[in-house]
Amino acid sequence: LTITSFLGGAYLVMDTTAGERERQSLEPLLATPARRSAIVSGKIAAACVVGVVSLLLTLAAFKLSAQLSTGAAARQLNMGLLSMLQMLLVMMPILFIGTSLLTFLSAAAKSMKEAQSHMTWLMLLPMLPGYALMVYPVKTELWQLAVPFLAQNQMLLKIIRHEPISAQMWAVYLVAGFGLA
Repeated sequence: LTITSFLGGAYLVMDTTAGERERQSLEPLLATPARRSAIVSGKIAAACVVGVVSLLLTLAAFKLSAQLSTGAAARQLNMGLLSMLQMLLVMMPILFIGTSLLTFLSAAAKSMKEAQSHMTWLMLLPMLPGYALMVYPVKTELWQLAVPFLAQNQMLLKIIRHEPISAQMWAVYLVAGFGLA
C-alpha cells in the first residue's frame, strides 16, 4: 500500500515534466499566459488522481485477497468498509508527498531516463521503516506519527489489527502528513 500510494502517479509525473522537456513540448506550454504554479499544480493534481485510482485498486485487491484467503491470519484482519476508508485516509499524505517529490526531481532531470533513475532509490524510502519494524518492533508513540513512512506503517498496523486510534493520534498524523505534503 505504501509503495503504491507513494509512486502511484510516478510515470505520469515523469512524462509531464521530464518527458515533455525531452519532446520539446514543455516550452510552448510555459509560453502561455498561464502561471507556472498553475501548470505545476495541474500536473501534480493529474498525477494524484492517477495515484488515487491506483491506490483504490490496490485496496480492492487487498480486500479481495483477504476475503478469498482461508487462513486463520486472514480472518483476523480488519477488512471492513470503515477500515478500508481509514487506510485510504492514511495513504493520502504519502500520495501527495511522493507525487510532489517526484515532480520536483523530474523537473530537475535533464531527460526521462534520468528521471526514471530516481525511481530505484525512491522505492526504498517507503520500505525502510517496514523493514526496521520487522527487525526492531516498537510500541507506537505519538512522535512516530509525525515521521513520514514510519507513521503510515504504524497507522496501517493499528487499523488492520483492530487497535484503537485516539483522536490525538489522528490529529498528529494528519497535521504532520498533510503539512509536509
